Amino acid sequence: MGFNWRYLVAIVGLLAVALMAFTRMQTAPSPESAPSFSLSKASENGTYLVAIEPEAPPVKVGELHTWMVTVKTQDGKPVEGASITISGGMPAHGHGLPTSPEVTAQLGEGRYRVEGVKFSMGGAWEFRFAVSAPAGDDEAVFNLKL
Repeated sequence: MGFNWRYLVAIVGLLAVALMAFTRMQTAPSPESAPSFSLSKASENGTYLVAIEPEAPPVKVGELHTWMVTVKTQDGKPVEGASITISGGMPAHGHGLPTSPEVTAQLGEGRYRVEGVKFSMGGAWEFRFAVSAPAGDDEAVFNLKL
């Protein structure tokens, strides 16, 4: 019984396939982390702690509603007199908010009322709050799923 080259070729072939599969697993990009749907977070540069909440939940698609925004420093002190600009949209659809929400009242203790918010359809939305105050300019971006 002599040496069987077919077995050697088959084994080498299987090893090559296994090596390619292993290499591909090691170099495959890791999946992106799931977006956070937290309504409280540090701003992008860590200047502020920002929290948002609808004034009268639940948030319904197609209706105007009001949100409350609370802005504090990193050490928890309320930020008074901030200028806050609101924007957002649906990144997957490439469009912004259908309205132009704005701060209509400063309520004290770092709380601000934002009116004129409307989400035109269900899905994944980004809600952006650009804060300008003596500590600096920063932004907090929130992910919402409606």
